[in-house]
Amino acid sequence: MSDDAATPGTGEVTATVIVNAPAAKVFAAFMDWEKQSEWIPFTRVKVVEGDGGEGSLVEAVTALGPAVLRDELRVVKVNAPYEVRVVHCGKVLRGPGAMRCTAMSGDRTQVVLHEWFHLPAGAVGKIAWPVLWPGSKLSFTGALKRFGRLVEQGRLP
Repeated sequence: MSDDAATPGTGEVTATVIVNAPAAKVFAAFMDWEKQSEWIPFTRVKVVEGDGGEGSLVEAVTALGPAVLRDELRVVKVNAPYEVRVVHCGKVLRGPGAMRCTAMSGDRTQVVLHEWFHLPAGAVGKIAWPVLWPGSKLSFTGALKRFGRLVEQGRLP
């Protein structure tokens, strides 16, 4: 993992969802890396190094037709059941990210997913980001909503 990947990039995406389940359950469901394949569309997630905790390397491969995007992320901090921090350290997706769980009244949990990607292609990437960003935010939010439903239905963790 190079140092530049750990530095926030200018491509910032945030998604939030409220899950009707306790924070510990929500956090455990999120940390079940391989089950993320069930709620992130077109994506297969697996732990390729470690046990899924701090220091582990996780690979998420998204395939849509002939297009394939490989995301490698290093788990850099786990503070269960509140926060996990990662650094996307692959060739295309680079930058830090965090998922935070905040307990709310009535055994509800607010989940916030925040990513700071480095934009590819220099100035072209910065120009393209405003066009790409709404899709990124929509896909992040949609995936988190699906995650929340699966936790509420008892299908995760």
